[in-house]
Formats: sequence, C-alpha cells, structure tokens
Amino acid sequence: MDVRWEEAGWERLTGRAGRRRLPVWDCTVGLVVGDESVLLIDPGSCVREGVGLRAQAERLTGRHVTHIAFTHGHFDHVLGGSAFPEADFYGAVGLDTHLALDRDGLREDAVRQGLEPAEAAEAARALPLPRHLVSGEWTLELGGVQVLLANVGPGHTRHDLAVFVPDEREVVFCGDLVEESGEPQAGPDAVPAQWPAALDRLLSLGGDDALYVPGHGAVVDAGFVREQRATLAGRFGVSGA
Repeated sequence: MDVRWEEAGWERLTGRAGRRRLPVWDCTVGLVVGDESVLLIDPGSCVREGVGLRAQAERLTGRHVTHIAFTHGHFDHVLGGSAFPEADFYGAVGLDTHLALDRDGLREDAVRQGLEPAEAAEAARALPLPRHLVSGEWTLELGGVQVLLANVGPGHTRHDLAVFVPDEREVVFCGDLVEESGEPQAGPDAVPAQWPAALDRLLSLGGDDALYVPGHGAVVDAGFVREQRATLAGRFGVSGA
C-alpha cells in the first residue's frame, strides 16, 4: 500500500482507486485518480469535512478534484459538495430536483443526526446541484481509466448511483445500497420493492471478482452483496431471493 495514502487515513484499493471512512457516521468517500482528471465520490457531510477532503485529495494526487459523484442524496454523502466549486457534479436523474426542493429537509436531517445547526445550514444553502444526470449509464474518461456511472436504483433511495472502476481488480462504489457496518437503512425515501433488483444490477455490472465498497463499513465481496440481497428480499417480501 502507498504509505502516503495510509498516513493520510486512506485505504488504497487498486492503483487507481482508494477510499476513506469518515468519522462520526462512518460514511465512505471514494477517490479515483486518472492521468488527467480526479473523481471524488460522496464529498462528506459538511463544508468543513469537504474542505479537509479536498486538501487530502490534492495532496495525494497533486491535482484538483475535477469530478464529484453523488451516490444518493442523504446529508452525510452530499453536504461537503460546496468545497469543490470548480468540479463537475454527477448524480442519478432526478437528484438535482430532489436536492433543490429539499434543502430544508437535508438541513433538518443533519441536525437530527448531530451536525451543528450553523454548519448544517451553511452546507445546505451552498450545496451545488448535479448538472450531469445519469438515467442509464455514463462513461467518464479520466485519462488512462474509464469510470462507469450507473443509475442502478431505485432502492435505498429513488436516486441511487453506483460507480464502477476498472483496474487490476474492478472496484464498485455502492453508496448505501450496500452497508457492512450495520443493517441497511430503509427510510421514507427508500423503494424497498425494487432494492433487491438494484443489487442484482450492481452484481451484474461488477461481477464475481470485484471489490464492493459499501456506503458504510468495510469493503466486501460479491458473496456478501448476494447475502444482503437475500436478506432485503426476505425483509421486504420481494420474490426471487
């Protein structure tokens, strides 16, 4: 493992991709390094956290973050976005409208979960909306690596995006479609009846040998994702588990 990444608190998964588990909510941030561009996946829960991630990414790569992907619209995955004013933002189709209409809901949820009210208000007010909206699949050319953004939901939310990074081993950033550190959370914006199908799509694109990076928790394999798919199907009464 690259010592610089390890010393900075990042886990390097392949030559191109790594991730960091943030404190408090154990939210995963992904980083993909191309020869020309840098992609960050889920930029943290507040402006302060986003600023720290931007500094770390620049130190590790020697370049600015050029692309941001939101895996879904929950506060701990998006509210650091305003720390990256020059980046291009990507999300599942409909996420822009959802975030635009629900800034108050994001702020309130963040405060309920323990974020300071002033930080939550600042982050929600300044949150950039994704301009590049993925309805099916979108290939990002980062230089030396083509990253696939796939709208695999709905499931955990109505706007679930997964990020597939081909390298010496495929890396799949799953967002909260997959969780390892606890039971998958189905809030009021979840679509439980379609969640197992979203995991089928994730597995189909990622394959048996991929590294699957949950939104919260340790990296898992395809077998773990299949087991979680079966658990969710049983929990929500979906056939075909």
